[in-house]
Amino acid sequence: MPKRSQETQTDTDLAERLHSVAIRLVRRVRRKDAAMGLPPAQASALSVLVFGGAQTLSALADFEQVKAPTMTRIVDALERAALARRQADADDRRKLRIAATPAGVRMMQQGRARRVKALAQMLVNLDRNERATLDSAVGLLMQLQMRKSGR
Repeated sequence: MPKRSQETQTDTDLAERLHSVAIRLVRRVRRKDAAMGLPPAQASALSVLVFGGAQTLSALADFEQVKAPTMTRIVDALERAALARRQADADDRRKLRIAATPAGVRMMQQGRARRVKALAQMLVNLDRNERATLDSAVGLLMQLQMRKSGR
């Protein structure tokens, strides 16, 4: 088999394993999100607002991969719960941006802390070398993320 084909197959195998383990880890720690008392779609949208900053409705819908009417319902529910608010855009007052409220920020920060704690508990039984290997792998994943996002 030519070298590039072997590398591609190896890259594909690695990508498959990475995808599988990442999905499983996310699902496992996402169970902690139930403590927030928000439906998953609302929690996800609020997370974008808290950790990504204020967004227009269309940008938020695009990010969450839903249609604008669906995102309108999600934002309406977040507003009723006092977790997000619509505000005029500073540069273009005709535009509305959706921002997390202080209560929404607190809720997401607490949720993130629960997920991080759950991940940390999974790491407890790793030895020093395993932790160092995982730390290096996380560094590589961060580099990949930065290259993809153009940072």
